[in-house]
Amino acid sequence: MKTIQVATTINGDATEFVCAPDESLLDVLRNRLGLTGAKEGCGTGDCGACTVTLDGRMVCSCLVLGAEVEGSTITTIEGMSTGDALHPLQQAFIDHAALQCGICTPGILVAAKALLDRNPDPTDTELRYWLAGNLCRCTGYDKIIAAVQDAAAKMRTA
Repeated sequence: MKTIQVATTINGDATEFVCAPDESLLDVLRNRLGLTGAKEGCGTGDCGACTVTLDGRMVCSCLVLGAEVEGSTITTIEGMSTGDALHPLQQAFIDHAALQCGICTPGILVAAKALLDRNPDPTDTELRYWLAGNLCRCTGYDKIIAAVQDAAAKMRTA
């Protein structure tokens, strides 16, 4: 089978990989690059578990081909923390018990960070609309909303 060489930036690092033309970005991240934070929940772009940012836009990595990201900048959940220091959103999810099984958590965290990067003081309604593409079957959403709002408040005062 023919393969394609791709050069991109992932979590701030220049990265090159080889993939099949029909291989999803999710599969490249998980199986070729060892970035297993993004999860495959549905494979159809309906659940948000595989959310990453691609050139500053949230995308479901299961719907993007690895070959399409040539020259792009990608941020995954692995790019949120700095060494052992968790991002305030990650810490807030722990503090508020806003996660259980962990399948949805990486996608929700990436989406929440994308929102707070654009709007550091969202209302609960704005936050719920922003996260509407990320499905959670375990926690319900109240703890998630509380965690994001707590992190947003801490980030505004930092």
